Amino acid sequence: LLEKRLFQRLGIPVAPYATVDTRGDLERAIAALGRPGILKTRRLGYDGKGQALLRRASDADAAWATLQGRPLLYERFVNFSREVSLIAARDRAGTIRHYPLAENEHSAGILAVTRAPYVNAGLQRRAERNQRRLMHALGYVGVLCVEYFVERGRLVANEMAPRVHNSGHWTIEGAETSQFENHVRAIAGLPLGATTARGHVAMVNLIGRMPRARDCLALPGIHWHDYGKSERPGRKLGHVTLVTSSRVARDRAARQLRRRLIPQ
Repeated sequence: LLEKRLFQRLGIPVAPYATVDTRGDLERAIAALGRPGILKTRRLGYDGKGQALLRRASDADAAWATLQGRPLLYERFVNFSREVSLIAARDRAGTIRHYPLAENEHSAGILAVTRAPYVNAGLQRRAERNQRRLMHALGYVGVLCVEYFVERGRLVANEMAPRVHNSGHWTIEGAETSQFENHVRAIAGLPLGATTARGHVAMVNLIGRMPRARDCLALPGIHWHDYGKSERPGRKLGHVTLVTSSRVARDRAARQLRRRLIPQ
C-alpha cells in the first residue's frame, strides 16, 4: 500500500486498487473495480505467493478463506502484453545509470526467462524518468529494480525491488558492468560502471529441480550459475545465461533452453 501511494505521488501509473481489511471491503472493491482482479497480501508476497485471481463471483469465497486475517489489496487485473523491468544504480552524489529494459516471462508466477535488451525507446524513456523520480525521492544509494506491465503501449508499475534483482542477473555476462558490481560501487563511493548490453542476452532460471551441469555446459555459449540450494518445488536453484549477436538467435536459443530446463 505504501509502495503504491509512493508511486502515485511521483506520477508513476499503477493499476486501480482498493485496500481490503474485511469481507465487506472486498465486496465493495469488487463492485468498484470489477473482475477480473487480484486479491493480494500487502506484505511478504512474492513469486505468486499471497495472491488470488478472482474471475468469477464464486472466486471471492475461496480467496477470502485463504488470505483473510492479513492486510490485503484488491487490484484491477492488468491485461498486459508483456512484463518488463528496469534496473538502475544510483551513487552517493545522485548520479544514476540505467540498464536497458528487460522482458520477463513467468511460469506459475515465478520468473522463468528474462531477455534483454527490450528495445522500445519510448518505454525506456518513461521507465528511466520514473526511476529517477523514485530514486531521488528515496535518497536511494545502490541498485533498484521496478517491474512494469505493458498495457496498450503504456507502463503500469507492478512493484519495486530495492536491491539487486533476479531479472537483472543477465547483466553478469551480458552488460559492461553487472548489477552486483554497480551496487557495490554505489555504496562504496566508487564511480558507477557502464550499463551497456554486450549483445542480446537471455537468462533462464533453474526452478525446483537442478539439471546436470554437464548437460547444460555442453550447449554452446552457456554460462552456469548454481546457488547451492536444496531442491524444492518452485524454488530458484540457479540460472543460466547466454549472449548472442542477434535478437533472433537469442530468442531461438532461449526457447530451446526453456524447453530443456523448465518443467512444463
